[in-house]
Amino acid sequence: MTLKLLALSLAAFIAMSTPAAAQERPPERANPVIQQVPPAGADDAIARRITNIFGELDALAGVEATVSNGVVELSGAAPNDAAARRALDIASRIEGVVTVEDNLERTLTVSENVTPLIDSLLAALSAVGRAWPLYLIALSAFLLIFLAAHFIASFKPLWRMLAPNDFIARFLGQIVRAAGFIAGLLVALSVLDAMALFGAVAGAAGVIGLGLGFAIRDTIENYISSIMLSLRQPFRADDHVVINDLEGVVVRLTSRATILMTLDGNHLRIPNSQVFKGVVLNYTRNPERRFSFELGVDANDDPIEACNAGLEALNPLGFILDEPAASAVIREVGDSNIVIQYFAWIDQRETDFQKARSAAISAAKNVLEERGFTLPEPIYRVRLDDASAKTPGEAAHASAPAPTPSKPAPASAETIDVSPDNELRRQVAEDRAAGGETDLLNEERPIE
Repeated sequence: MTLKLLALSLAAFIAMSTPAAAQERPPERANPVIQQVPPAGADDAIARRITNIFGELDALAGVEATVSNGVVELSGAAPNDAAARRALDIASRIEGVVTVEDNLERTLTVSENVTPLIDSLLAALSAVGRAWPLYLIALSAFLLIFLAAHFIASFKPLWRMLAPNDFIARFLGQIVRAAGFIAGLLVALSVLDAMALFGAVAGAAGVIGLGLGFAIRDTIENYISSIMLSLRQPFRADDHVVINDLEGVVVRLTSRATILMTLDGNHLRIPNSQVFKGVVLNYTRNPERRFSFELGVDANDDPIEACNAGLEALNPLGFILDEPAASAVIREVGDSNIVIQYFAWIDQRETDFQKARSAAISAAKNVLEERGFTLPEPIYRVRLDDASAKTPGEAAHASAPAPTPSKPAPASAETIDVSPDNELRRQVAEDRAAGGETDLLNEERPIE
């Protein structure tokens, strides 16, 4: 009983709190209600209203409307489908119309379809003729702004003062020229009160630019890499570098590629995008360079004495630097030999790397042999046939020891020419002097 009273009280409270208008308002319906009995003369009024409206429109002058119980039937001729849809839309919006039946004939005649186009074109030309002073002002404003920007962009002394190289100067000039074009266009459209057109064009250009960006992504990446390399230069011209396992001497840095001359004298073009993202090893930046080589001694020899003997041969060489000092380590111990690795430093400005390494190997080998160390030799297995099958003369000849060839005296490492080989650098200098593409490398820019 208590629960029943509580429910009744809650229902009464909700009823009292609900506005009276909300309680009496009938539910809304999605479609208008069709009257059971239309007012007298309603069909004639609807027909007259539609006919009068169509009479004001040239394209719908041939359309007739008949109305019965709120149902409109359109007949007659319409010049095209667009005009027919327009007639149906107008008729359906008249008050009291239940539905519209389409019995129109699309004539598609040339005169009825081309004449409105010609009329609109003539009207547009007439409007342009009336507004030609305004168009002249807009064109003058555009040309004035664009030409001013073009003059500033073409003033090379200004950009050479602001930019580190000609490539960046041209890039900044192009940005100023493009900004002037856009600014002039905005001012011209503002004068013509056609900024909505600019918004539509800008939206379309954005979509097209996005598609082109994906299509020429590699070209854009290479262009940006060229800018970054010209600002943050990892090498100079005539530097000996290795870029992504590609070795050579730098000839020039262009707006598209880095030109190397390989050690064989061939030109090598590397796209700047690969150079910017790649690993660059520069041999020229530090004049001191270390070389190494390995020599093996017999397993029964003392490896420490072999290390010391090799160092005694390297240290007196004039092209070996005293600081950092040469060194030697035991690389590995094999089944029949011990491998020793020697290290030494040279000054590349005065000594050729490959020549110095070759001379050092020769000097260390000769000293080890003079000290009695046995350098490992290839081991061959020899099979001896039955000597009884040979004649006595052949057996005697076979048993005679072979004469030992006399060894020439080893050449002294001091007599070997280890001066730098400048032939490749001479070719690079001639290539740079011949000109060609603009070099973005600038001696005034720091190397990073």
